[in-house]
Amino acid sequence: MVRRVVVTGIGLICAVGNKTDEVWRNLLAGKSGIGPITQFDASKHACQIAAEVRNFDPLNFIEKKEVKKMGRFIHLAMAAAEEAMCMSGLQITPENEESVGVHIGSGIGGFDIIEREHTALMEGGPRRISPFFIPAAIVNLAAGHVSMRFGAKGPNEATATACTTSAHSIGDSFRIIQHGDADVMIAGGTEAAITPLGVGGFAAMRALSTRNNEPEKSSRPWDRDRDGFVMGEGAGILILEELEHARARGAKPIAEVVGYGMSG
Repeated sequence: MVRRVVVTGIGLICAVGNKTDEVWRNLLAGKSGIGPITQFDASKHACQIAAEVRNFDPLNFIEKKEVKKMGRFIHLAMAAAEEAMCMSGLQITPENEESVGVHIGSGIGGFDIIEREHTALMEGGPRRISPFFIPAAIVNLAAGHVSMRFGAKGPNEATATACTTSAHSIGDSFRIIQHGDADVMIAGGTEAAITPLGVGGFAAMRALSTRNNEPEKSSRPWDRDRDGFVMGEGAGILILEELEHARARGAKPIAEVVGYGMSG
């Protein structure tokens, strides 16, 4: 029999809210999270707008000594995973730790860290590069840090498929549970590439909107006057769980995943 898979927890952080309920309220109210870039001086960039996460303090989720060892994309993933786990009520113990996995992807990873360490290299030479550079920047460490934070020792993966990364992470996690390789998967994606190089690179491709004077109207993908997309950042995490496993611990399913497919 095919195992059914349900959602028992959601964690969201993005430009319209730092918690799932806040995001939902602002979406229903039609609020835009797009505005002038504040994370760096974008005055010389063609695109000067983005959908930034605001009022976010990673110290609410991560110990101070660990924050600099992680890129912003990892900070966001940790925050979203914390909310999703809290909502699900799931407790990971030595008895179930190997049946709980993590599949969190990122299209680009730690651009902020890459730029920071490149500056250190250019200004001070290779000895100035942080020993934490690589683990702070590579895509799979969002999943790695979340698994360490919660003690999940089941399947651990990271997908990097650009804009479809989160969808693939959820779909692949769905299949992992269906096939019996895990009972629970912490699944989703995270991104934080609003940096001089990130924005500059996409702008060089003429992929970004330059409607800088009216940021709230800049994201219009099906409009004949569209002039590009708007870069955003954030993280979205789901707790996916085998239905009977969820029922056995008294969890209330939020939704059910009934299928998944992809094509090239």
